[in-house]
Amino acid sequence: MKENRIYDVIIIGGSYAGLSAAMALGRSLRDVLVIDSGIPCNRQTPHSHNFLTQDGKTPLEIATIAKQQVEQYESIIFENGVVTDGRFASEGFEICTEEGNIYIGRKLIFATGVKDIFPDIKGFSACWGISVIHCPYCHGYEFKHQKTGIIGKGDKAIHLSSLVHNLTDQLQVLTRGDANFEEEQKDKLAKNQIGTIETEIVEIVHKDGYVKQLVFDDGRTETFDAVYAPVPFVQHLDLPVSLGCELTEAGHIKVDSFQKTNIPGVFACGDSTTMMRSVASAVSTGNTAGAMVNMELTQEEF
Repeated sequence: MKENRIYDVIIIGGSYAGLSAAMALGRSLRDVLVIDSGIPCNRQTPHSHNFLTQDGKTPLEIATIAKQQVEQYESIIFENGVVTDGRFASEGFEICTEEGNIYIGRKLIFATGVKDIFPDIKGFSACWGISVIHCPYCHGYEFKHQKTGIIGKGDKAIHLSSLVHNLTDQLQVLTRGDANFEEEQKDKLAKNQIGTIETEIVEIVHKDGYVKQLVFDDGRTETFDAVYAPVPFVQHLDLPVSLGCELTEAGHIKVDSFQKTNIPGVFACGDSTTMMRSVASAVSTGNTAGAMVNMELTQEEF
């Protein structure tokens, strides 16, 4: 079904970044449609941290309060759905959903996040966001002084080791094969008494997502309390690239300081645009995107 209504802005993604963008636009009386699947990537995470006034709350609690506040702005409409396609239209952009609906917006904001690609390790996905974690700023404090592993090689492993070493002195790097560290990197690990295990990991033994042991392919097991894993990712939605949005070398949607992509009228915010994956960052970039879209609309109308 195609709506005749033309929205000022369509926001794809209704988590922290999308809600933040919507609030900024709603407060400027913009007609906004937020399309969201209702399946956030941090749904397994028990608590969210490092976000002022909300530290320690569950992601669902924060998102629920945020949506309730955004819903107070009457010009904002929410639609539960999955975006499957989109195209340029004379009025701006035409967005199609899995449910067969078509919406038209003058401007477009992607707040779609990314999709993590997990390694083939039994138990990994069940622990993701709980005790297999990606960010010491988001989760590290909760595992301070505990035995911790870092899955990775090269510069990424060294970078994470330097940050996590400040939180615990029980730290090992798990390379899942030949480490191939440079001599300088080996010296840094040795100086800070950080061990290396090169054996492949076949299973993470856990209880309700909390790591108990790692099982290696030689049959050996070792106890751990937490494991950092900087996993690769892809964009959660292919549409930005289909419309011509450039990606960074790392795979994020490329935006300027105003969250604007290289495609006129298209903005992006949240995890899809930055390596700083946190609630605080998502809210910040969403607020900027909403304000900048409103400014662009204003300049076109005034």
